[in-house]
Amino acid sequence: MEIICNQNELNNAIQLVSKAVSLRPTHPILANILLTADQGTNKISLTGFDLNLGIQTSFDGTVKNSGAITIPSKILSEIVNKLPNESPVSLDVDENSDNILIKSDRGSFNLKGIPSDDYPNLPFVESGTSLNINPSSFLKALKSTIFATGNDDSKQLLTGVNFTFKQNYLESASTDGHRLAVNLIGDEKHSQNKDNLSSNEEDLSVTIPTRSLREIEKLVSLKSSESSIKLFYDKGQVVFISSNQIITTRTLEGTYPNYSQLIPDTFSKTFNFNTKQLIDALERIAVVADQQSSVVKMKLDNTDLASISADAQDIGNANESIPVSYSGEDFDIAFNVRYLLEGLKVINSENVLLKCNLSTTPAVFVPEDNLNSFTYLVMPIQVRS
Repeated sequence: MEIICNQNELNNAIQLVSKAVSLRPTHPILANILLTADQGTNKISLTGFDLNLGIQTSFDGTVKNSGAITIPSKILSEIVNKLPNESPVSLDVDENSDNILIKSDRGSFNLKGIPSDDYPNLPFVESGTSLNINPSSFLKALKSTIFATGNDDSKQLLTGVNFTFKQNYLESASTDGHRLAVNLIGDEKHSQNKDNLSSNEEDLSVTIPTRSLREIEKLVSLKSSESSIKLFYDKGQVVFISSNQIITTRTLEGTYPNYSQLIPDTFSKTFNFNTKQLIDALERIAVVADQQSSVVKMKLDNTDLASISADAQDIGNANESIPVSYSGEDFDIAFNVRYLLEGLKVINSENVLLKCNLSTTPAVFVPEDNLNSFTYLVMPIQVRS
C-alpha cells in the first residue's frame, strides 16, 4: 500500500477516530487504527473501534497502491500531529514485513504495523429500523439532557440518554437518580422520516451511552447545516452515517425508567425568575456553597425579592436577593447548587419558572416561553433548621 495525503487532513482523521481506540485493549490490535486505501476512488479511510464505540472517516488523497494495515494509534497520532502543517505526507507499507514508512519533507519514521485481517469489522445494521434525523434537532435534544446522566456503572441504564423517535417529534431524557431532564422537540420541520416505521408501529426508543454521545455530538455538530443524517438501529446497535463519517455504538440494554410518572401533575407554588439573574446569583453563592456541601437555600416570601444563601461552617456564608414574581405564603427550599446551574444553563428562555409543592417533594424548572419543551426536575435537599 502506498499513499500521499495532506498532513492536516490525516491528522484530523486520526484525532477523530482515536477517540474510539481502547485505552486498555483486550487484544493488541484494538490499540491500533485501521487504515485502508482504495486506488480506484483515491479514498483513504481510518477506523477506530473498541468493540463498543466505532468511528470511521474518509478523505481524498493520492492512492498509488490499494491496501490495508493497522497502525498503533498513540504513536501515529503523536508523529502526524508534530509534522509540518499542511505538508504532504506519504505512507508506504511493506506487504511482507508490515513495516510502515512515514515520510514528510522533514524526515521519516518507521513503524511496525499489524495485518488488518484480525481487525474486527464495524457492525453494520442490515435490517431493523432506519431513520433520517434532523441534525440540529438531534443536537438540541442531546445537549439539553446529556449533563444529567449518571456515572454509576452499577446503574448502567442511567449512564446514557434515552431518545424516543416518534412520528413527528423527538423526546430525549436523562436522569442520575437525583434529577431528571426531559426535552421534547417537535413540529413538521423536525419530523423524523422513518423508512421502516409506519404510523401504527411502536416508536423507536434507544438509550445511548454518554461516552458515545460525546463523539456523536461532534459529528452531528459538523453536519448541523445538512438536512438530515441517517440513523440505523438493530439488535442493540445504533449507526449514524453522514457523507464521509460513520459512528456505531452499542446501546444500553434494558427498559428505560418511566420518567413521566416522576413529574407531578399539579403544583401549588410557581415562582418566576429572570434566568440570567438567577444563574449569576447562584454562581456567586456557589463560591461559598462549594466549600462544603454545595447546598444553596432559597427563601421566598410575599415580596418581590427571593433570598439565596449558602452557609459553610468555619469558612463563612453568602446571601443575595434577586427579583422574583410570586404571591403566596412564605416558603423555603434548598438544592444542590451544581444541579441547579447545570439545568438552568440549557434553558434559553428569558424567564424560568420554578414550580413546587413542598420543600421535600420534587421541584421542576421550565422555560416560561415554551412550557412543554423542556422540563428539569430536581430533588430538594432537606436542611435542618
